[in-house]
Amino acid sequence: MRFDLVDLRLFLHVAEAGSITAGAERSGLALASASARIKGMEEMLGVALVERKRRGIALTPAGQTLLFHARTIQNQIATMAGDLGEHARGLRAHVRLLANTAAASLLPDILSRFLASNPHIDVELEERPSHVIAEKLANGQADLGIAADWANLAGLEQKPFCTDQLAVISAKGSSIAEGACSIQFADIVAEPFVGLGSGNALQEHIIHQASHLGRHLNFRVKVATLEAACELVANGVGIAIVPEVAARRSAASRRTRILPLSDKWARRHLQLCARSFGTLTPQAKLLAEAIYLATHAKSFVS
Repeated sequence: MRFDLVDLRLFLHVAEAGSITAGAERSGLALASASARIKGMEEMLGVALVERKRRGIALTPAGQTLLFHARTIQNQIATMAGDLGEHARGLRAHVRLLANTAAASLLPDILSRFLASNPHIDVELEERPSHVIAEKLANGQADLGIAADWANLAGLEQKPFCTDQLAVISAKGSSIAEGACSIQFADIVAEPFVGLGSGNALQEHIIHQASHLGRHLNFRVKVATLEAACELVANGVGIAIVPEVAARRSAASRRTRILPLSDKWARRHLQLCARSFGTLTPQAKLLAEAIYLATHAKSFVS
């Protein structure tokens, strides 16, 4: 078998984009050339790698296996570049980090300091539900992830990141749970909500909890950011469930009332995860250490 690095990089881009057209564009190749390379790999292996659909592609089991090995090779090349020390100075490195909504709201400060100190490293931050983060890390589709411990993290190495408390926010003059210091989800499930956009990790989690109660949430509006949700709540549009730390950091916090949710599922321990911290690229190790040190006193990465 003869796969060159262009073939493997193209296959990674096609798999991540779910499209040969988009994968070719990311790789800087013409569509015809990219299609011919994919077909050539399939003919060499004697097995289909992608299933061509009307809208994009899906990986076959053989394609999933190749994706795993292609990512491994990519990481080994990045490790080699890092190990070359002075010779690697000036080369850019890319680290893919996945985080749930709560973690993503805490990462901008950490990432800004890290990126300023490491101008040769680029970080791709993607917000995903915790169970999806666990799955993608296990499949080698990301370097690092921060997920809630209720997800299936058993096959991953983990280090504590922080504790996330979800809270209900309402306008300052709201009569909801007046005088209370916490509130149960069942007591507010019928209220009008300000939600986050479709596919948002936190929003999916809350909708799932409502389904356990046999209820559907009434969303008056859905917005893209936690800050926008807090602002709409402050203006009396409805209530929202957001990470308590994000609610208190919001510019609208002075005009909102914040009540922690007392349900067990509303208090989550967030874990920094990797398939193996020891086998991360040097750049991913640096990022892992920076994230860990943001909330802990000593390093865990050797």
